[in-house]
Amino acid sequence: MAGSWQEVVIVVNIFIAGFLASYIKLYPPMKTYEYGFRVFLLTYCIVLVSGSTSSFFGTAIYRLILIGVGAAICLVINICILPIWAGEDLHKLVVKNFKGVATSLEGVVNGYLQCVEYERIPSKILTYQASDEPLYNGYRATIQSSTQEETLLDFALWEPPHGPYRSFHYPWRNYVRVGGSLRHCAFMVMAMHGCILSEIQAPPEKRQVFADELLRVGTEGAKVLRELGSKVERMEKLSPKDILFEVHEAAEDLQNKIDQKSYLLVNYEGWGPEILGRKFEDPEQDTKNNVIESLSESWDAQNIGSGGGGGDPSMSQWISTDSVLKKSLIAWPSRLTSFTGNLMQPQPELEESKVFESASSLSLATFTSLLIEFVARLQNLVDEFVELSEKANFKDPMDVSDTKEVGGFWTRIYRRWRSKNEELA
Repeated sequence: MAGSWQEVVIVVNIFIAGFLASYIKLYPPMKTYEYGFRVFLLTYCIVLVSGSTSSFFGTAIYRLILIGVGAAICLVINICILPIWAGEDLHKLVVKNFKGVATSLEGVVNGYLQCVEYERIPSKILTYQASDEPLYNGYRATIQSSTQEETLLDFALWEPPHGPYRSFHYPWRNYVRVGGSLRHCAFMVMAMHGCILSEIQAPPEKRQVFADELLRVGTEGAKVLRELGSKVERMEKLSPKDILFEVHEAAEDLQNKIDQKSYLLVNYEGWGPEILGRKFEDPEQDTKNNVIESLSESWDAQNIGSGGGGGDPSMSQWISTDSVLKKSLIAWPSRLTSFTGNLMQPQPELEESKVFESASSLSLATFTSLLIEFVARLQNLVDEFVELSEKANFKDPMDVSDTKEVGGFWTRIYRRWRSKNEELA
């Protein structure tokens, strides 16, 4: 039909079809149809090229038959012979992530209270790569599973009802939402692990003051995660009892302990009578006095260093400014300096140790606040699980008293014999 322009028409049509199919499948609502666009593009190109040498309709029908045969073979193998369900893999992945984060949480809290320190931090942890450490791999696998969950979701949406997932339009998207909420909690575990990896550490004696409360919050938090993971695995709803009651109570006890011992989290040595005495004074006037006193002290020190008051005032002022600039360029926490005359002299080691002591106390406050934030994020995780259990029609929780004991043949005979003896007695 195109005559001498046939080759040009074929190339232009292939280019247009490939351009449209490649970019339309990037549109988010069309993401689930990516494989369909790929098959369409391949079929269109084959039919278009082969139409010049054979019957166009014959080639199209032959291609459709091949597609149908291939789809039938895949369905028979994946459903009847060797079932591989993406939905089942997504279900197991979420359960695995719950257990991994629970293990990491317990490991981080126990490691922090035992004052675990790394002589040399593994380079794989510093570069966020896979490592052999279970504490690190637990939360890392959860954080890294976002892409895997989305991939499994795309396949699970096309699967027919199977196994325990017997309903059409099964809420697979809620599994991803639960995984996202769990990942939101795993970020806090990752930050707490960073407190163990940090250079500045709180002293062991201060950690032991909050040890019981921290350990209880970590244990109860891990228990909640394992309970939710077990509920997802058994596809069971939550019991009427509040699953977060114990962990919230533990977090409140930790907060009360922090309120009572808050002086341990800051440098309380500066809380002297002179500061308490100026509590109700004008803060602006107090700031001005402090600035004037510090400047006068610097001026006196410069005059003494220059041999009394005979020096040039402009020169002394220039030296003071230069010293302040030099001081601001020195990186913390290197040795702090003070100026005496024209030379930069190191401060006594006592002043430096106080700076590190204050920073180390703040690291303990950081760890406790991250743990309390983790507890606060558990509520969103529980809400997402409840929504999943309602939409997926999870079974009601089994009462322990109503569960039947399961045993072998001889076990059942022994139980029946024992029950008859109890009736005769």
